[in-house]
Amino acid sequence: MSSGQANSERSARHPALDNIELVAFDLDGTLIDSVPDLAVAVDAALGDHGQRPVGVDKVRDWVGNGSRKLVERALAHALATAPERLEPQAVETVHARFLDHYAEKPYAQTTLYDGVRQCLSALATRSVTCVLITNKPIAFVGPILSHFELADFFALTLGGDSLDEKKPHPAPLLHAAQHTSTAPAKALMVGDSRHDIAAGKAAGFRTLAVTYGYNHGEPIAACRPDHIVTTLAELG
Repeated sequence: MSSGQANSERSARHPALDNIELVAFDLDGTLIDSVPDLAVAVDAALGDHGQRPVGVDKVRDWVGNGSRKLVERALAHALATAPERLEPQAVETVHARFLDHYAEKPYAQTTLYDGVRQCLSALATRSVTCVLITNKPIAFVGPILSHFELADFFALTLGGDSLDEKKPHPAPLLHAAQHTSTAPAKALMVGDSRHDIAAGKAAGFRTLAVTYGYNHGEPIAACRPDHIVTTLAELG
């Protein structure tokens, strides 16, 4: 590459990528819009236990802390009670049915956000290592990545049950940094929610948030990420 080409690439690169060797991506709400399929599974699980459906709009606000927390919020809403007042066994029972229903159709209505493939392809071309860190149970991650032909972009994939801790705890991010022999200061966490940004900051990563996705109805700017984009194509 000539010096002119190198300077041109540097000028075109988003500043979030300056001196970055590792990019960790969230999945739901960042790479894919999975809420339609999650809502179908939540409503089916509630229906199995005689409860009315909660619908896609409610589910969109509840995503982000893993599947059990999603079911807990949905069941509490259906029963018009506080989550902490639920019987743990009732949550476990409905959660088990949710997992069964979601496993049947984890990507029937799920879509890839605009700019995702462009972004991942560009990072691969630049030899930037990418990992996936999601709070979704790991059993569902592989089939979804395969469906969208994204698996080969990631050097490591962690689900919400891959380690003892999940986001917003920094452990998954620090595990990814260690696994790829990357200093946290040279890593970037990309996500759509306060949990992603909190995990990134706690791990010593730089942070980048997308303006779409699921952040419990709150503006992502309130989390004070280092960078904000409206589409991941901006990183490409």
